[in-house]
Amino acid sequence: MTTSVLLYLAVLLGTGLLFGKVAKYLKLPNVTGYLVGGLILGPSILNIIPEGTIHDFSIISSVALGFIAFSIGTEMKLVYFRRVGATPIWIAIFEALFAVIVTLIAVLGYFLIKGDLSLTNFRFALVLSAIAAATAPAATIMVVRQYKAKGKLTETLLSVVAIDDSVAIILFGIFVAVANALGQTAVATPLWLQILNPFIEIIVSLAIGSVMGIILTLGCKWFTGRGNRISLSVAIIFLSIFLAEWLHASPLLTAMMLGAVFGNVSSKAEDINGLLYFITPPIFILFFVLSGAELNISILGVVGIIGLVYVVFRVVGKIFGAWLGAKVTKAEPVIAKYLGYALVPQAGVAIGLSLIATQVLNVEMGSQIRAIILAGTLIYELVGPVITKMALKKAGEISIEA
Repeated sequence: MTTSVLLYLAVLLGTGLLFGKVAKYLKLPNVTGYLVGGLILGPSILNIIPEGTIHDFSIISSVALGFIAFSIGTEMKLVYFRRVGATPIWIAIFEALFAVIVTLIAVLGYFLIKGDLSLTNFRFALVLSAIAAATAPAATIMVVRQYKAKGKLTETLLSVVAIDDSVAIILFGIFVAVANALGQTAVATPLWLQILNPFIEIIVSLAIGSVMGIILTLGCKWFTGRGNRISLSVAIIFLSIFLAEWLHASPLLTAMMLGAVFGNVSSKAEDINGLLYFITPPIFILFFVLSGAELNISILGVVGIIGLVYVVFRVVGKIFGAWLGAKVTKAEPVIAKYLGYALVPQAGVAIGLSLIATQVLNVEMGSQIRAIILAGTLIYELVGPVITKMALKKAGEISIEA
């Protein structure tokens, strides 16, 4: 068993490196190459990495997302927020909210044109559109890292993708609560408590992250060697993810808060982040190749027009919302013009929310929402990093072709 696991890991890493090189040659982000390589290895094409094996490696996803979220958190300095104020927060609210609103209007319009705007379909539209708010930070961060992007747009982008998850969880919680209230069967949990649940999840996540951030800061004073400090950091990140999952909180938000607290109170944060930067590439390659292997091409054939409506109008909502948020907060013109295009990727959080959707709606509609989200993930994850790179390049914040 151990031998076969090692073989799979070697194949995944080798494929990632090879397709990353091809992507670089084609002037595409490395992450696009990793995803395409995984897609070819997975059940959709060659089936070298079968579906069961992909699930066996699910811990890699948890670890990679933990490191990515921690890295984002360490960039969220209070000095930055004192300088820009609440601008990133308002932009995150606008882009997430309008992704939901525009998608909801489009899906309801689809049912209206079909002459099938029933209460059941209205509930379906509410739940599906609520998932539109979620953005995947992983691919975005990888593009920023690869091309060493710097500037106003990059700063705002990193802050917005960090805040976006909180906003997405809240919006989803509210919309699902309304969908439940409109359901035919009585719901045991009161509406106010359903709406309160996402706020509780966020508070618990932030609390765990804050406590673990303080522990990491104190630990780095006690352990002075680089090796000890990096080992302690990895252990604290792992423990934070475990506690978040155990307490039904958000591992992403927890790891981000851990990074934010550590980044703001510890003088060793930059050193630790620099060390993590050199040890995490194999984990990230494995994560994205496995993510590509999970993508299922056959799902595109079953989602139909409504899937296309979701994929297109979510992006329209993101772009318009980011533009409007930037205008309202009087942000730099470059932010208003390009930020929305860098918010296209969608993956882990959205897939997780789609699982909750299957519990809210009937089996058929829940399965349809999951199929739409999986199809959207396939498109967004393959196209999103390329669009993010183009947006950063147009903004003049990429100076190298890494």
